Amino acid sequence: MNPSQPRLINHLMPVTERPAEVFVRGEGAWLWDAAGTRYLDWLQGWAVNALGHCPPLITQALQAQSTKLLTPSPAVYNLPSLELAARLCELSGFAQVFFGSTGAEANEGAIKLARKWGRVQRAGAHEIITFDNGFHGRNLATMAASGKAGWDRLFPPQMPGFAKARLNDLDSVLSAINEHTVAIMLEPVQGEAGVRPATPAFLQALRQLCDERGLLLIFDEVQTGCGRLGHLFAFQKYGVTPDIMTLGKGLGGGVPISAVLAQAHCSVFEYGDQGGTYAGNPLMCAVSLAVLNVLSQPTFLAQVRAMGQLLRDGLEDLSAREGLGEVRGDGLLLALELGTDMAPAIVHECRAQGLLVNAARPHCLRFMPRLNSTADEIHEGLDRLGAVLRQTQKRAVFAA
Repeated sequence: MNPSQPRLINHLMPVTERPAEVFVRGEGAWLWDAAGTRYLDWLQGWAVNALGHCPPLITQALQAQSTKLLTPSPAVYNLPSLELAARLCELSGFAQVFFGSTGAEANEGAIKLARKWGRVQRAGAHEIITFDNGFHGRNLATMAASGKAGWDRLFPPQMPGFAKARLNDLDSVLSAINEHTVAIMLEPVQGEAGVRPATPAFLQALRQLCDERGLLLIFDEVQTGCGRLGHLFAFQKYGVTPDIMTLGKGLGGGVPISAVLAQAHCSVFEYGDQGGTYAGNPLMCAVSLAVLNVLSQPTFLAQVRAMGQLLRDGLEDLSAREGLGEVRGDGLLLALELGTDMAPAIVHECRAQGLLVNAARPHCLRFMPRLNSTADEIHEGLDRLGAVLRQTQKRAVFAA
């Protein structure tokens, strides 16, 4: 860190703990800090950089669109947003799209849409069943929808209207339904909770339950969508189609864009119900369209599944050798249980060895490499992680 950087850092609000390194350049799977140290990045902006850092495709799309039109107004049509909306609907089978900038914005839009549908179709029903350990964003509504411990005490009073159930426990969902219930909202895989998947049987049961009770099913695919699980959308992998789906993160491949997709029967927004200054701006939509055209190729998705299996096999081998826990997840969204609360220390040691990983929980690591990872990159990351795990286990033995 050069002498001016501590002074610069002081001007950022301390909303999260950050390491001392200041990153200045990224290319593909790699990041460089200001000291010139190179890191294999298995964070990728928390599953944002679907194609890695600074792919030429995004640079070219930004350059081309920036000479044509940036932000005319969300009150008029622009061609990139129309083309992106049509492409998303073609690939997903949904009817209409609203574009935002962040996953939290998309999830808040989905909540609003469900409540509007409840007012129009279900005599004012407005409560949404969400899940313990779920994560939907950091707006007031999405924090209330989330199931993170302690969040209900952060910014009181908490927004009402969210009953909590337990993932993969249908009885807990049934007990939460009442005459005010309008929807069930969940992540197909709870990413922030440590990559905890819903079972196919549970998702199928939720779909049947919603059909029987006249409720909406909402999938938050901000993290699981856009190829992350080896299918373009997680609902396609599970064979369960929701009424509303949200996307973000990988949708822009590194630029800020998100989306709410709705089936025709519940796309009930009217003029003035939803909006945003940058909603569907052509610069972000042009990039997203270029990224989506890559992510949606069957050969690309097959390669994601292959690299995901390679990473899973390597993590399971490490776990067996070092006496660790289960490997969870699909595609290139995986977690490794450590057995003890040593994940933050492992993250620190991995960074010192040039590997960036995430402690989703104190007891588990989360891995989110770029979707176009190579076998060499997977092996390199596993080698670095393995070296750290071996050293950590040795120190634990000596300490005992």
